[in-house]
Amino acid sequence: MTIQAGATIADSASASPPRRRPGRPRAPRNLGISAYSIVVFAILLVPIVYTIVFSFNDVRRTNIVWRGFTLDNWLGICDIERVCSAFGNSILVGVTATIFAAAMGTAIAIALVRYRFRFRNTLTILLFLPMATPELILGASLSSQLVNMGFEKNLTTVIIAHIMFCISFVVVTVRARVASIDPALEEAGRDLYGSPFQVFLRITLPLLLPGIIAASLLSFALSFDDFVITNFVSGAAETLPKFIYTAASRSIPAQANVFASAVFLLAIAIVVISQVSSGIRRRRLQREG
Repeated sequence: MTIQAGATIADSASASPPRRRPGRPRAPRNLGISAYSIVVFAILLVPIVYTIVFSFNDVRRTNIVWRGFTLDNWLGICDIERVCSAFGNSILVGVTATIFAAAMGTAIAIALVRYRFRFRNTLTILLFLPMATPELILGASLSSQLVNMGFEKNLTTVIIAHIMFCISFVVVTVRARVASIDPALEEAGRDLYGSPFQVFLRITLPLLLPGIIAASLLSFALSFDDFVITNFVSGAAETLPKFIYTAASRSIPAQANVFASAVFLLAIAIVVISQVSSGIRRRRLQREG
């Protein structure tokens, strides 16, 4: 009986093929979201595409009407000396402000997360003020303060102002990274007779590095792009946004489009390289695991 029952079950199994599990139903297409996404991307990308295209424009008097394709603007990028000087000043201010803001902001973020001290909550609130204050008010206040203190407005005052408002963004970004680090890792380093400097250099800093890099990139972008505060505290010094604003009343030279296009393409290249390297590293770890 057992053999016959087994044969009957086998025959029935072979006779009736197994049912396929129904796949997930396709999500209905939302035309409204698709149209909205296209409009948003168009609003974001059209000015960028316009800037890149007109960096190759054969400029005569103005760079508003397309007159033909040329590489002269890229090959003679410093034909207008003020453009290169303003771009160099923007790079100098951005890099210097980013270095100081990243160093001080990281130290402040570690102190706010790891230590308890008086006026800690007050300091946290004060750090958010530069982010919440309109740039017009902040720039006018800084300009008045510099005048009252007898400072001459130049690139140094621009760097000081940029460090001031970049620190807030660094603290907010790095603070979240510090809060996510397990203190037991640092305690393990101290248990292995590591000095405080060694523990910070070999354990804390590598764990904080992604947050510091993200905060530094954000600080540089904010500093490089700033016009309002810079216009109040720069005096005769000229950065690229200030030069473009001044030149816009006449005609923005094509070299300004070249610099803007180069910065945009460089940023895209950095993002692509970062994503590709992260993907390669992730696949390598998966294979090793």
